[in-house]
Amino acid sequence: MTQDPPSFTQRLRSKLAKARHRKRFRRSVKHLHGPMQPQVGAQDVIVIALVRDGGFYLDAFLEHYRQLGAAHFVFCDNGSTDSTLNQLRREGDCTVVQSTLPWGEIENDFRRYAAETCAPGHWCLYADMDEIFTFERATQIGLPGLTRYLDVHGYTALMAQMLEMFPRMTLHDAGQLSYEEALSEFDHYDLREITQHAYHDPEIGFAWFLQDNTTSNPDIPMLFGGTRARVFGEACCLTKHPLVKVLPGVMPGVHPHAAANVACADMSALILHYKFTNAPMARDADTAARGVIPHGEDHKRLDRFRSDPDLTLWSDQAERYAGLRPLQDAGFLHRSDVFDAYLHEVAE
Repeated sequence: MTQDPPSFTQRLRSKLAKARHRKRFRRSVKHLHGPMQPQVGAQDVIVIALVRDGGFYLDAFLEHYRQLGAAHFVFCDNGSTDSTLNQLRREGDCTVVQSTLPWGEIENDFRRYAAETCAPGHWCLYADMDEIFTFERATQIGLPGLTRYLDVHGYTALMAQMLEMFPRMTLHDAGQLSYEEALSEFDHYDLREITQHAYHDPEIGFAWFLQDNTTSNPDIPMLFGGTRARVFGEACCLTKHPLVKVLPGVMPGVHPHAAANVACADMSALILHYKFTNAPMARDADTAARGVIPHGEDHKRLDRFRSDPDLTLWSDQAERYAGLRPLQDAGFLHRSDVFDAYLHEVAE
């Protein structure tokens, strides 16, 4: 049965509700530390990270993105009670803004607010605390070299595929490692049970946000599933638009995995995901109790953890991470002849 379109009254109520929500969110935001509009260059990148009690990750996180050439960091704090805020107050290249409204209600608002307030006209890179973003020849050209290529070709966004990393040990034991140890021990992945959708497939749950985007390489798919789908039954999306240029008309951070009104580049980057560090069962128990994750995937993981205390993501089909090339050969990532030529020119 075809559903009737919303009436004028329903549309008006929805519009007013959204306006009230935006006003409530803006009133909740506090500026805790650092410049609200950092002075950065044309090719520089501002990293935007949403955080709550992220002290476990912070040192390794900052080290990685600084090595990539990040010019500044904006941390969107959701009420940290650990060492996070004290650590960040000592960092001269970090800005901290905070809202303690329920996470599930403001996640997208916070992402977009940070980009439009702190990085107008500049490139921003969305990175969760357990994500390590990388790309071809990252250590050679850095983020400024990457954005220079994107600017030359008129791109305003770069897609990345998220690879779930895991160790040989049980997740309980892995959860006791420091983040620095985990970045070494979590050295395997599994490409099974990944499904592909065309970029503009209307069946994608957030297709509305993608409909006005352009893609210069139609072979780059939207990926779903993978290790967390196989083990926990999660309907997780593996594709993100983490690198976005905040220009007029561009809508950054409107969805955890998408930006709107962007022109996507002709190759894909990689996000190494270390979700199962930092006592994952305890973290899922906390978010499940607070009810902050609307899709309920924390409940699925928690149920599996409780039913199998020795749970591991390891299997005989696991592959050891050996850089981007094997992932490109497997079709998980996509290369670009034009970008390869650019890298060759830079090397010379």
